[in-house]
Amino acid sequence: MTTVNLEALDLSALLCSRVCHDVISPVGAIVNGLEVLEDDQDESMREFALDLIRKSARQASARLQFARIAFGAAGSAGASIDLADAEKVSRGMFGDDKTQLTWSAPQALFPKNKVKLLLNLVMIATGAIPRGGHIDVAVTGDGEAPSIVLKAKGSHARIPPHVEGLMAGTSETGTVDAHGILAFYAGLVARAAGMGVAFSIDGDTVTIRAEPAAAAAPPATEATPEEDRPSDSPSDTALA
Repeated sequence: MTTVNLEALDLSALLCSRVCHDVISPVGAIVNGLEVLEDDQDESMREFALDLIRKSARQASARLQFARIAFGAAGSAGASIDLADAEKVSRGMFGDDKTQLTWSAPQALFPKNKVKLLLNLVMIATGAIPRGGHIDVAVTGDGEAPSIVLKAKGSHARIPPHVEGLMAGTSETGTVDAHGILAFYAGLVARAAGMGVAFSIDGDTVTIRAEPAAAAAPPATEATPEEDRPSDSPSDTALA
């Protein structure tokens, strides 16, 4: 695996591509609906077109609101974000029959990067169940040391390809494309938030767990007592 070195301009371009990919489908459907309204006088077709426009407009709005928090500034530097807002935009993204979402989190303000990480992990969780299913989100603890656990359950569940490497900032080629930018960006946000992320799979359930990075670090080895040091050990003064 090779470390990915991505210029700021390339990162911005790839994230923009990702957002455009998410909204182009509902926006295109709105355009199609408007064309039907202009060209077709059949009342049933016009009603169908209006319904398509309404649904697509809601979907485009939901995706943009989600992206604003997940990828955007969403406030000034150092700002906090209400977890209730994160829940609202997540439910807007998954307001269909393909993927069901349950959410358990305190009503509290959390540091911006931790909320951004949560939302990006929700997106990664959807990729773990390509045929849809159920995503359970649980947040415990406070904003300084939260525990975030997502369980994605569904047919053909799998840890998305290359996601673990990209979150660690590496890939087989040393590059990242618009398809993998989400995982790479999530890794950047996790490190900025001081969080470690781990993936596991058991049958049809993929678990994504994010905790403070210090909690995952191995305990420090106890120093050798002074009286047990070898006689030829350098003194404290020599090490200074």
